[in-house]
Amino acid sequence: EVQLVESGGGLLQPGGSLRLSCAAAGYNTNRYCMGWFRQAPGKEREGVAGIFGGGGGNYYDVTRYADSVKGRFTISYDKAKNIMYLQIDSLKPEDTAMYYCAAAVRCDTLSYPPNWNFASTYAYWGQGTQVTVSS
Repeated sequence: EVQLVESGGGLLQPGGSLRLSCAAAGYNTNRYCMGWFRQAPGKEREGVAGIFGGGGGNYYDVTRYADSVKGRFTISYDKAKNIMYLQIDSLKPEDTAMYYCAAAVRCDTLSYPPNWNFASTYAYWGQGTQVTVSS
């Protein structure tokens, strides 16, 4: 059974930084397709970042970002620790939301990259961690 547990949220000031973590127990680390979503009050859940990687031999992670967060958010995956991260810099009040990590079962080069930001792509979800940006 796959279990995802987020951590790292909190109350921060605009302009600050934080790093969210998602511990992925029981997830296949040989090849991974994972993402970060957020949901603000009264708004739909939106995908903010996705990562596809793994496989044998020489490989590199493929990352995707929502236009609204490009340049400020960085997604990464520590294969040795089974932890996915989301580094958020230059925090803005509009970043205030519950942040969720998610993991996909179907994970391949054809299906994942174009669908990374759809919630239906993911089978497993964490419980969320709250990020509040306010002065």
